Amino acid sequence: MTATKPIPKYDPKGKITAFQIKRIMANCQYQVDTKNEWVQWATADKNKTSLREITQEQAVKIIRAQEGSEPINPTTENWAMFDKTNSKHLKVLSLCRQANWTTNHPTYGAVADLERLSDWLKSDKCPVNKPLKKMDDTTELPKVIKALTGIVKSIYK
Repeated sequence: MTATKPIPKYDPKGKITAFQIKRIMANCQYQVDTKNEWVQWATADKNKTSLREITQEQAVKIIRAQEGSEPINPTTENWAMFDKTNSKHLKVLSLCRQANWTTNHPTYGAVADLERLSDWLKSDKCPVNKPLKKMDDTTELPKVIKALTGIVKSIYK
């Protein structure tokens, strides 16, 4: 009886497994340039090209995208979901409209572009990187309102 290797436990932040390396390379038809592009895509780092530099989570992302089981740009959580009864949330929406962050709605006309707001809340330019509904009304929302006010002022100089 031959001993088999134990099945590695999935650790999202752990090092890539030998199975994952073989699978990615097979999906790339063993073309190094193609593999390098996938590694750069998964890590969002143009300097990384080695599969040994990525995590198991990033490897799964590559495999799913290669095999079509997951879209390359999956839909993400909308951080711009707001509470219509919260005056500070309405102030944020008002500032979005003042900054011309709008989209056309068939019934309501020009409305705040929640997708753009969500992307901004996730970016480094936002002082608080949290979903709008999870922000504290007394400390975090005023920072976001102040930053958006600055954007509006820079537009209308």
